[in-house]
Amino acid sequence: MKNIERLSKKIRKNILKISYQSKSAHIASSLSIVDIIATIYSKFIKKNGNNIFILSKGHACLAHYCLLHELGYIKKKVLNSFGKNGTVLMSHSSHLVPGVNLSTGSLGHGLPVSTGIALSKKIKEEKGKVFVLLSDGELNEGSNWESLLFLTHHNLNNLVIVIDYNKIQSLDFVRKTIKLQPLKDKFLSFGCKVSEINGHNDKEILNCLKKKTKKPLVIIANTIKGKGVSFMENKVLWHYKSPNLKELISGLKELDNN
Repeated sequence: MKNIERLSKKIRKNILKISYQSKSAHIASSLSIVDIIATIYSKFIKKNGNNIFILSKGHACLAHYCLLHELGYIKKKVLNSFGKNGTVLMSHSSHLVPGVNLSTGSLGHGLPVSTGIALSKKIKEEKGKVFVLLSDGELNEGSNWESLLFLTHHNLNNLVIVIDYNKIQSLDFVRKTIKLQPLKDKFLSFGCKVSEINGHNDKEILNCLKKKTKKPLVIIANTIKGKGVSFMENKVLWHYKSPNLKELISGLKELDNN
């Protein structure tokens, strides 16, 4: 698990650096998913492999791009072009980027597409799983609940849904926007296998992802928005703000010391 921890730290440091350079938003959204995607890719996603990953919360694409850079999909020069005019690394996920399977940004699209891919695999008797990562605020989109009806009807147990439950969306806390609780009970009522974990604990994440189930698996990953940089954690402000030079230096120092 030390390798995953080192990978996560590298990703978080690059998120800070690139966000500072590009003056881009959604840094806190990117920081909250790092441990999840680092674990998924380290253990389940290989180039030209059978498993597929889709980031439905496309506004957190900087975390995904930084991960893909560490794994050799994206060169440093390209990563440094994030958010600039003419770059392939747009500020929401783009399928033009090596290693990205679906362009996302308008929320609520990742799960329907992932459901279709999982059904196709099942019909064709193809090996491999589909991993899709959603945000909690994204669950306000009705397309997700339509997909849940469909994927449980077809018992797509080759589909793994991970919810980045950092409890902040856009301009406010999730509980003040649209109440999601009891979230676990909702997924259970659809007929899913549901696990609730610490989304920053590599061992918990891995153990849950490795579970064999006869039902579609939903993982509610309790996370902290802005994880790893204390002055960004659980602050609505950092959904949109990018760090200034002083904040960049402070954030990188904190990550180095952890």
